[in-house]
Amino acid sequence: MNELRRKTILTLFSILTVILITALAALNINIYRREYMSIERGLNVFDNRGGFKDAPPGPDGTSGEAKKQKPRDIDNMMIADNEIYTVKLDTDGEISGIINHGSVSGNFDINKTAVTVRDRVYGSAAGIIHIGNLYHESYSYKYRNNDLIVILNNTEKSDKLKFLLIGSVIFFAIMEAVLFLVSRLITGRIVRPAEDAFKRQKEFIADASHELKTPLAVIMASADELRDDAAPGTNKQYIENIRYESDRMNRLITGLLDLSKLEESGADTSYKEEDLSHILEKTCLVFDGVAFEHSVTIQTDIEKNLMFKCNKDDMEKMFSTILDNAVKHSHKDTAVRVSAHLIKTGIEIKITDTGDPIKDEDRDRIFERFYRADRSRDRSNNRYGLGLAIAKRIALNHNGDIKAGSADGDTTFEIVFRK
Repeated sequence: MNELRRKTILTLFSILTVILITALAALNINIYRREYMSIERGLNVFDNRGGFKDAPPGPDGTSGEAKKQKPRDIDNMMIADNEIYTVKLDTDGEISGIINHGSVSGNFDINKTAVTVRDRVYGSAAGIIHIGNLYHESYSYKYRNNDLIVILNNTEKSDKLKFLLIGSVIFFAIMEAVLFLVSRLITGRIVRPAEDAFKRQKEFIADASHELKTPLAVIMASADELRDDAAPGTNKQYIENIRYESDRMNRLITGLLDLSKLEESGADTSYKEEDLSHILEKTCLVFDGVAFEHSVTIQTDIEKNLMFKCNKDDMEKMFSTILDNAVKHSHKDTAVRVSAHLIKTGIEIKITDTGDPIKDEDRDRIFERFYRADRSRDRSNNRYGLGLAIAKRIALNHNGDIKAGSADGDTTFEIVFRK
């Protein structure tokens, strides 16, 4: 359920973040384009080079030659909202005059800029226009021809765009926090029915298991009493069957209760610092006898003094489950290899056996409760598909994870505890 909540929050938060980024990007791009076009218009105001130009034909059908417009008076033109200059050049390319056509900010050195632009463009093809990146370039220019350069001060527009960009970043950071809280709130409403159903399911399993233990204990005790008193040739075989099935049911109920408690408790702040190396070595020694019966050996490569805050009983149960699984699925005359080492992110434990591989479609599902990859063998071996589910939950409760896979004839269970 925690995983469902986490994924739902992440999905909602990601969607809202994409929407926010798109809106802020569209705002900045739109204003940038508007300022860019404003500069472009300002530079193109001076396209009329003087002299007369043809007027369009009049409504009376007379030729446009009969109607003439006067040229723009460049020297006396004023451009609102832009600090713009025309730089006149003589026949030698020297600056003969600089005319201001707009407001003056006082933070722009037009003389130095004019010389820089003249050196860059003089002698080039006419009509060169340069606007550049408005976030960091302080001026734009248009080289009309060898006698005129138009220069526009970008400083004010650049400051405006920078302010908008910085403001957008700050707004984005604030809104990310708000969106995260909103995502958590919405997620709570979305997953609440699922949480209620899951809670009722766990309560039912726990209550049913507790209720079943009492009559089961009576059945087992009665079976023992009848078996001890049964004479040869009576119904002793039926009594043995009752006892056998009662044992199986008892193990199933115990597994359900253990899993229910682990899911209910989650991570425990009262975990103690334990020597994980010693716990793993001890578990391997316990399984030496079981491995011998299956013609399997256990080889260990365990780093000493791997200290970790954990529940010792849970660790023993998890290691026992995986070792039991490895031994019982190993081929005869092979070895189960157990390793434990300190890595950058925490502690890594690997348990590898040479036996029947885990199918690709079973790699994730084997950790689900009641899932059995080989159903034909699990009943005879008293396996119910709860052991690996319990092992997975123990790993999660200890800020770890467990995964399994098969390659080159080997099957490896890898446990990583993050510190």
